[in-house]
Amino acid sequence: MNKRPLSVFFIIMIMAIVPGCSDRLDLEESTNNLALGLDLDNENNLLVYSSSPSYGRDIKKTTLEIETQSQTVRQSREQQDQFAPGVVTGKKVQVMLIGKRILEHEDWFPILDPFFRDMKNPLTARVVAFDGSISDIIYLQPKDQPMLPLLLRGMVDTKSTRSETAKTTLQKLHWQMYERGVTPYISEIQLDTAKQIRLAGVTLLDHKGKYATSLSAEETVLLQILNKNAKKPVSLTLPIPGQKKSGPFHTDHLSISVQGMKPKIKTSYNQSKFLFDINIKMTAGLTERLFPFDVRKNRKELEKMISEHVQKQFKNLIKNFQKHQIDPIGLGLYARAHEYRQYKKVEDHWGEALSEADIHVSVKVILGSIGPMK
Repeated sequence: MNKRPLSVFFIIMIMAIVPGCSDRLDLEESTNNLALGLDLDNENNLLVYSSSPSYGRDIKKTTLEIETQSQTVRQSREQQDQFAPGVVTGKKVQVMLIGKRILEHEDWFPILDPFFRDMKNPLTARVVAFDGSISDIIYLQPKDQPMLPLLLRGMVDTKSTRSETAKTTLQKLHWQMYERGVTPYISEIQLDTAKQIRLAGVTLLDHKGKYATSLSAEETVLLQILNKNAKKPVSLTLPIPGQKKSGPFHTDHLSISVQGMKPKIKTSYNQSKFLFDINIKMTAGLTERLFPFDVRKNRKELEKMISEHVQKQFKNLIKNFQKHQIDPIGLGLYARAHEYRQYKKVEDHWGEALSEADIHVSVKVILGSIGPMK
């Protein structure tokens, strides 16, 4: 018996049943959200903002902003449809802005469920915290800059390559929230007095997603070195103790460009405490020196001065983490890998256990180059 006609029949039947491109939507019939903002009003009602490009020959304003008060993020999609010229879609979301009012609540993360459940929603959107009301930034129209979603995406992507912020996507945030050995951190932006957008570093959250503290761009560089996510080269500008400031100029500073970073973390457990020894070796080039110093003759002395100051910065940063009982470094991952039994006992309250841990940091900076001029 020839089975070929039968197989052809089944193929035709499958093609007839499968919808294929039945859900296709033409560009002119859609309104593509490029930025989504989540915030709370004074009565703790959920506010959902969207920013979409506008098309048309005579349109002067290139973006369309929509604000809705909704019970859920998914419900806001239908409400936005009432104000949009086309069908609102979330397939192209580039940036998700989270207001600080939301981050001050520890039960906010589940409202993002539609993005992890509906396969049409992207998981690559950059998650950005904003220290203020989302309405202050979503309606901002910089005349000499790209549209807001593209501007924010560009700022996060480029500054993360310099380790001055973190490129935390929805997918990565989901992992951070459910991984008990690390606490989440996302990019943070602010508005200055001139209404200009400034990338401020990162926002640090606790295990439940609640706002803990913020780091500056300089502190974020140190965090990225500790969690081994720093992109080379890394630039550090340091004040050197004992050097005098000359007039209005900060002539007691120097800058280095770190070309190589080798952080090593050793984990142990003793006397009911976790112990972490963090050894960081850096190879750097001297890129700026504003005080008189004979580097060629006293290179080792300068290396020691730099190492001690960088080590102090790392220690202060880690103390700040322990104070807020957070672990953006991911030391819980090391504890679980090397002291599994002890870690399992404190897994549900790892932040508290980390705050009581002994963490030692040692830094050694080696100057590979000091510049071509004396």
